[in-house]
Amino acid sequence: MATDLFSTYALGPVTLRNRIVMSPMTRNRSIGNVPGPIVATYYEQRASAGLIVTEGTSPSPNGLGYARIPGIYSAAQVAGWKAATAAVHAKGGHIFLQVMHTGRIGHPANLPPGAELLGPSAVAAAGKMYTDSQGMQPHPAPREMTEADIRKAVDEFVQGAKNAREAGFDGVELHSANGYLLEQFLNPGSNRRTDGYGGSIEKRCRFVLEVAAACAMAIGKDRVGIRLSPYGVFNDIAPFPEVEPQYEYLARQLGALGLVYLHIVDHSSMGAPKPAESTVTKMRAAFGGTIVLSGGYDLARANADLASGRGHLVAFGRPFISNPDLPARLKAGATLAPADMNTFYTPGEKGYTDYPALK
Repeated sequence: MATDLFSTYALGPVTLRNRIVMSPMTRNRSIGNVPGPIVATYYEQRASAGLIVTEGTSPSPNGLGYARIPGIYSAAQVAGWKAATAAVHAKGGHIFLQVMHTGRIGHPANLPPGAELLGPSAVAAAGKMYTDSQGMQPHPAPREMTEADIRKAVDEFVQGAKNAREAGFDGVELHSANGYLLEQFLNPGSNRRTDGYGGSIEKRCRFVLEVAAACAMAIGKDRVGIRLSPYGVFNDIAPFPEVEPQYEYLARQLGALGLVYLHIVDHSSMGAPKPAESTVTKMRAAFGGTIVLSGGYDLARANADLASGRGHLVAFGRPFISNPDLPARLKAGATLAPADMNTFYTPGEKGYTDYPALK
């Protein structure tokens, strides 16, 4: 059978109806950090994707750096997500929860009482952060995590993965990209540690590998994927001289753990540097398993990259916002509806669940 976007794919224990992945996208609709009924409706509308990966969802109060993002650490959050997974499964879809701890990317005004901003080192990110109560605010410096904090964070990721399975998710994607906590440990600009978690390639990768190994042990390696963004610049992350050897090493170790997929981010379509082809090639070979490609894809380029073996699944982001039935539109060659960027991160249904499907 020809390998194209509309062929099926066996991903661990689930068979995807097509190779179209809905990318994780922050949408800020979870009031009180609990996903409500409109979140379930949003994902249900997009269940024709082969695989949905949800917006970043925090395993800890400390990781709720943005306004109105969901968590996966409380009974109310698990219950809210159960409605979403049940709706997607009822439509024949599959859905992974993206587990995202924002680390130093946050502000106390966005955190619940008792939570605190943590990072690998006490280095503030450049730029500002939106808060509902105080508007735009500079990023404060995080508290440098102790080794006890690191062990606790690993445990939080594990509990988040277990809670995701309890909520009905088919698996989890660990968000080790875009400048959040896991990538903060990977990058020497945000990780200035001189202990066992910083200073060399192996030490910078240690936290990510401990989280990945512990989650794989907790819920099964065939239900844990990971997202990486070599050469990413989001959230004050900058490329560094050892990017290629570090990400080749990391991919090899993740492959040895047997994770179900490696999702490689290419944000060059949005102005970020394009990942070096040599790095992506080495990561793909070192990992040895399912590769999810992402970054400004259209139908022709997606099919070409699948046919050539560059990847096994292709993720689409913003087109899914305004085209809830994106797979059908791609298959029909239909014109895609434009998205309203003004409602990407606002509360409520406008620009969220009100985009129509094709008649």
